[in-house]
Amino acid sequence: MDHIQLSDEIRTVSTRLQKAADAMFKLGAEKAEAERVYRMRLSQEILTLKSEGMSATLIPDIARGNVSDLLFQRDATEVKFKAATEACAALKASLSALQSILRIQESA
Repeated sequence: MDHIQLSDEIRTVSTRLQKAADAMFKLGAEKAEAERVYRMRLSQEILTLKSEGMSATLIPDIARGNVSDLLFQRDATEVKFKAATEACAALKASLSALQSILRIQESA
């Protein structure tokens, strides 16, 4: 790769990294919202089961089962967030490698 191609590639990766960072903010907000919704609904379900006279030892498991769709959504948003974090790390590594190649070529 010549200097121009390397510079263009560095610019491209930098742009992708900026877009990924912006997406991380959105995914982080979605993750937090999914957690909030799950916890609120779980607490409501626990109170409902208590008011219905269910055995206290069964309530936690039954409540989690009753709101399992929200638990799934919470976990899915967490996985998306972690995947985005890994993608950002890969972009950073790629950018670093390109910058190193450019420095080596410039010093040669």
